[in-house]
Amino acid sequence: MTSDVDGDTTELSRPARRQAEIAAYVVKHGSVSANDLVEAFGVSVMTVHRDLDELERQGVVRKYRGGVSAQPTSVFESNVAYRLNTATAEKAALARHARAMIEPGMSVMLDDSTSALALVDLFEDITPLTVATNFLPAISKLTELRDVTLLALGGLYSATHDSFGGMPCAEAVEALHTDLLFCSVSAVSATHAFHQEEEIVLVKRAMLRSAKTKVLLVDHGKLQRTALHRLAPLTDFDVVVVDEKTPDDLIKPLRDNGATVEVAKL
Repeated sequence: MTSDVDGDTTELSRPARRQAEIAAYVVKHGSVSANDLVEAFGVSVMTVHRDLDELERQGVVRKYRGGVSAQPTSVFESNVAYRLNTATAEKAALARHARAMIEPGMSVMLDDSTSALALVDLFEDITPLTVATNFLPAISKLTELRDVTLLALGGLYSATHDSFGGMPCAEAVEALHTDLLFCSVSAVSATHAFHQEEEIVLVKRAMLRSAKTKVLLVDHGKLQRTALHRLAPLTDFDVVVVDEKTPDDLIKPLRDNGATVEVAKL
C-alpha cells in the first residue's frame, strides 16, 4: 500500500516538475515556439499546450499564436522570474549609484521593481534604516538585516509580480511619508514614465505622492519605449538614473525636456 501511495505522488508531481522546467526554459530564452518545447522536452504538442495553459494561468508566461513568451509588451508586464534575470549588471550599477543617496537614519520606500530590489543588498552598512516596500522578495531579504525597521505594505497579492497592490496597498502607502523613493518602470519616453498595468500604476503614483525625494532607476533597455498607462512626467522625479550603456542621443532628450539625469558607472 505504501509503495502505491509513493508511486501516485511521484506521478502527480511529474507534470509540475516539467512545467517548472518549461517555465525556466521560456524565461531563459524570452520567447519560444510550441515546437521548440516539444523537441526540448520530448512530449506531445497537446501536453505542451496543456502545460502552457497552466503556466499562463499562474501568470508565468504569455501565450500567443504558435508560441509563448516571458518578455514584456506595451500591454503585458513580464513575470518577476524573467525580470530578475535581465539586465542584472545594469541594475547592480544603478543600485550602487543610488546607495550614495542614502544616509543612516533615513526612511526609504522601494517599489516592486527588480531595479529597486538590487539596492537591498547594499543596505547592511548604512543602517539604521526604515524601509517600506510592497515587494515580497525585498521583504524576505529585509527581514534578515539588523537595524532595519521594515514596513511591509500589504494588499492584493499578484503572483506575476510577487508583490502586493490594489487600493489596500495604495492606502497603506499614502499613510506614510518617506525621505526617499526608489522605483522603476517598464518603459520611458523622452518625457514620461510608463507601465503596462493600471493596478501597478495606482500604487506607484501613491508612492510618488508619499516621498520627499523621488528617484527613478532605469536601465538603457527601457528607454525610447512606451506602455499602455502613463505613470508620470519625468520631471516629477528628482533624479532619473540611467546606466552608462545608455547612448548620449537617448540621454539628451530626457535632459532637454527638463529631467535631471545621472549616469551610473558599470
